[in-house]
Amino acid sequence: MPYLEGERTPNRPDATGSFHGLRLVTATPQHVARAAVEGMLCGLADGLDALVAQGAEVGRLLLIGGGARSEAVRQLAPTVFGRPVEVPPPGEYVADGAARQAAWALAGSTEPPAWTGGDGGETLTVDGAPAPVVREQYAAVRDLG
Repeated sequence: MPYLEGERTPNRPDATGSFHGLRLVTATPQHVARAAVEGMLCGLADGLDALVAQGAEVGRLLLIGGGARSEAVRQLAPTVFGRPVEVPPPGEYVADGAARQAAWALAGSTEPPAWTGGDGGETLTVDGAPAPVVREQYAAVRDLG
């Protein structure tokens, strides 16, 4: 569980981080590092699932920020999400998105402004089968603490 400072989605402000199912063979630094990345990605996948459950249509996934620079995140993200992930050229996408959302709210329009940013990067595809086992293992311990 990657909740080192609580969690916002799901709303668990007092949640703590934990490792479950460690054994001597799975407690190598490589296994622990992979588990940390998979836990973080599973948390994001839960957020994506919550949006879809509310009727949001997912046209594409953009991997931005520090995670986009991590080779481990780049390799595992499409598998955990079960769909391709786009990595645009570096940019201020969070700030751009916030500005677009503010402009949309101020304009009072019923349609959001067109998103033209994030093009021209790399598309990461699922290498092999999606990772339902990782998501299932994560879900099994997610609500424990």
